[in-house]
Amino acid sequence: MSDLGVVSLGTLVVAALLVGVSKTAVSGVGALSVALFAAVLPARESTGVLLPLLLVGDVLAVRAYREHTDWPALLRLLPSVAAGVLLGAVFVAGTGDDVVRRTIGALLLTIVLHHLWRRRRSRRGRGPGASAAAVLSGGPGAAVEADTGRAAARGTGAGAGGGEHARTLFFGLVAGFATMVANAGGPAMSLYLLSSGFTMLGFLGTGAWFFLLVNLFKLPFSIGLGLLTPDGLALDAVLVCAVPVGAFLGRALVRRIDQALFDRLVLVCTAASSLNLLR
Repeated sequence: MSDLGVVSLGTLVVAALLVGVSKTAVSGVGALSVALFAAVLPARESTGVLLPLLLVGDVLAVRAYREHTDWPALLRLLPSVAAGVLLGAVFVAGTGDDVVRRTIGALLLTIVLHHLWRRRRSRRGRGPGASAAAVLSGGPGAAVEADTGRAAARGTGAGAGGGEHARTLFFGLVAGFATMVANAGGPAMSLYLLSSGFTMLGFLGTGAWFFLLVNLFKLPFSIGLGLLTPDGLALDAVLVCAVPVGAFLGRALVRRIDQALFDRLVLVCTAASSLNLLR
């Protein structure tokens, strides 16, 4: 930590602040935290330093949004995420930083493009008289004004259960793999929740519990791979106070942001972070 200059340390403080914002407001911003940490620290080391800060943010997010959690949706996703974490642990153990980073970037960018394509196809397939909620049901803007709207939207797809299971499996594997190798599971999870029709609060509540459970699950693997070190934990002790400050700012922000803007911010942050990982 003593080797870090003022600019580098300041960059990490900003990244820790964004961790808090991502946990209580726009989750896509979390990918920017990953990018900033990787820009200052070696990729493997940055992963280990960031994980304890993420856990602090997860606890704050659960306290803020726990009553909005959709447990059935969460439990359906967890088995494939666990498999993705195991695959990620194997991948980290035998692969270099550059390959890991570019693989994740390619996966996330593919997901973004897929969702934009689905949303465009859905809008073309529905007449101009369709309601706003119906027009958006095929893409990231599927959320409606109340949490009950998500259940109704999900019910319309009952005939496509096989496709839904395949989608859950895919996103779970990608999120688990990406979060293990680079703490970058947020964009995949964000796109899954948005495309499932979650409202903003349902998105934040379900995502909060998801990442707390997943980050706790991957903690032993991170220790076993040597990603958590005494020097990294010492740096965490310096940065940790920025996380609750960011969480407070995020809660203030989420009260002033509408659903459509929220969806766009998630997509833009995801695409930007994906392109950065491909550099």
